[in-house]
Amino acid sequence: MIPELAPGFLSWDEVDPARHPFDAASAARVVRSLGPARCVPRRPDVPFADPAMCAWSWGEARLWADAMSQALVEHYGRWAAGFRWSHDEGDFGGGPVGHWCCPRDSITTPEETLTRVVAALCEWRAWLESLAGWIDAYPLDLETVEDDRLLWDRAARNLILQVTDRTGCGSGWHGHCHQVLTWFLDRWAVAPDVAEKLVEQAIGGRFLSWTGPDAALVDDVAERLAGSLRPADRARSAEPLPDHLERWLAVRESVTWQPAPDSGAEGPVTPRQDGVAEDIRGFDGALDPARAGGLLTALELLRDDAGRDARLDFELLQRWQRHVLGTSELPALRSRPAFAKGGRERYGIAPDIRARLDACLAESAYDAARPLPLTARAARAYLDVCFFHPFDDGNARSAFLALIFVLAREGIALDGVILLRRVSFQADEPKDALALASYIDTHITETRRRAVSPDRVP
Repeated sequence: MIPELAPGFLSWDEVDPARHPFDAASAARVVRSLGPARCVPRRPDVPFADPAMCAWSWGEARLWADAMSQALVEHYGRWAAGFRWSHDEGDFGGGPVGHWCCPRDSITTPEETLTRVVAALCEWRAWLESLAGWIDAYPLDLETVEDDRLLWDRAARNLILQVTDRTGCGSGWHGHCHQVLTWFLDRWAVAPDVAEKLVEQAIGGRFLSWTGPDAALVDDVAERLAGSLRPADRARSAEPLPDHLERWLAVRESVTWQPAPDSGAEGPVTPRQDGVAEDIRGFDGALDPARAGGLLTALELLRDDAGRDARLDFELLQRWQRHVLGTSELPALRSRPAFAKGGRERYGIAPDIRARLDACLAESAYDAARPLPLTARAARAYLDVCFFHPFDDGNARSAFLALIFVLAREGIALDGVILLRRVSFQADEPKDALALASYIDTHITETRRRAVSPDRVP
């Protein structure tokens, strides 16, 4: 599972300034032109310790911040998500950004908030450009690593020191340090999986939150990293992408779904608030009111369909997707291979793709002969839509609606969906499938609990 807006998952290709143009002089104009700039929430006039402040920060304000991140990503690229990577314990702890903290502290008046977003975005970009300068200061080649270990050592040491200085070694700073060192190796053609392993081995768990490493530890980590490199660690030439739809179908059959936690078995759940609609209004509505309106219409349709116990298939998805995409006609099933995750996953096409999709989606219904937990069936339907990727656009929203439909068909609604949106899953990773089932179970459990104890924050 990869949270789409979490900067800790960014790769060097996604942040390399040479690959992603940026004009700091126009940043203020761009930020103010985006949808979220027109609907900045106002912080309530209550003390920070007041429960109302906590509810606002985790609800309306967080959704707006996510929407602003998404809008910036759509305009500039995934690197822009790092504008919220604040020092210490902010939105994403242990980062290099000082101009943003978290919704509670950083969202005030519209003008102040947007100014803060611009400053944080430019600060994050300047940090990336600074890192690129430090990395490129040592043009390195794995073929001559045996003769150039001192240079690899020196480059790694300087990068560690740059990160400690920029982050202040607060909470979680070592996560960003780990990332920067992998970026450094990636830049000089070390295979990504090898880079990840070598950095982990070099640090060895010795970097700690709220603790700056002494000179001896910095030197040892840099020396270990440089000493572990070999010419054979070079990344191989890119190979043709496999068919990730076929990979998913293989994973789908191999996953042991039966042990998935299933609080849905306890019966219907009526939430104290409509968490799906609230998320759509707060996140999608901030991006584009028309986008939110289409999703809300689709949500109403799917709940009617769930009430009549409709069969989940491509035709049902089409009816909802027409409103999701705002088209006058039903969107067609794709007729060509599709790509996602920045081109890292490819979903093939075959003459029987619709029949295979319908057969998979049909398994979302309860089967007394082969009973599976509701959480597993909902997770599997979500991932089926993700990896069959039936539409040319909006597949993540379609997958989310399919998940909500499977729950609604058995009388379960949620008061929050924070773990179910703005995340992506890998087609060939069995753990992702079970993780999603677990997250669904967590939301069902918490919704049921809060229906009885409404003072809890979703």
